[in-house]
Amino acid sequence: MNTKENPARMLWQLFKATFLLSAFTFGGGFVIVSLMKKKFVEDLQWLEEEEMLDITAIAQSSPGPIPINASVILGYRMYGVIGSLVAILGTALPPMIIISVISVFYTQFRSNRIIAIALQVMRAGVAAVIFDVVINLAKNVIATKRTLYILLMATAFVGKVILGVDAMIVILCCLVVGLVDLAMELRSNRKVVA
Repeated sequence: MNTKENPARMLWQLFKATFLLSAFTFGGGFVIVSLMKKKFVEDLQWLEEEEMLDITAIAQSSPGPIPINASVILGYRMYGVIGSLVAILGTALPPMIIISVISVFYTQFRSNRIIAIALQVMRAGVAAVIFDVVINLAKNVIATKRTLYILLMATAFVGKVILGVDAMIVILCCLVVGLVDLAMELRSNRKVVA
């Protein structure tokens, strides 16, 4: 996609896509990641799947909300700093509006039985979407056919789910292993070139 041809149209499309994704996604960052992949990789074809996986990894390992982090990178990738600002605005506005409305009517929401049931039903849907994200990410790791990545994924799963290791420690350990792997790969490439 040539982002220089019609910047206003592209920025509007970016804003609209991030606004709608943010407005109709319940369950947090892990849920929106799969919807962003569907929208930006499959529907709009702005990104390759590999690129979206990289954005997801960076967004999840950076401090702050995952959707905002992903929007910053996605917007910058599409149209630089202005694209980042547009994507952030599109992602941040719906929760701000919704939370503002809920805060005004908090007492009525808290005691409303229908809303309580609706929230319980949404939790089940969120669990299904998160499970789908996990399966898709696992498939992509397995598709690399790199033994190190597959072992790292399995070890991270066992560490977090079975042993109860803090998620931040798991992320930092994976980061260290990834950096060591990258350094070794760069070193071996230099030897081949020399």
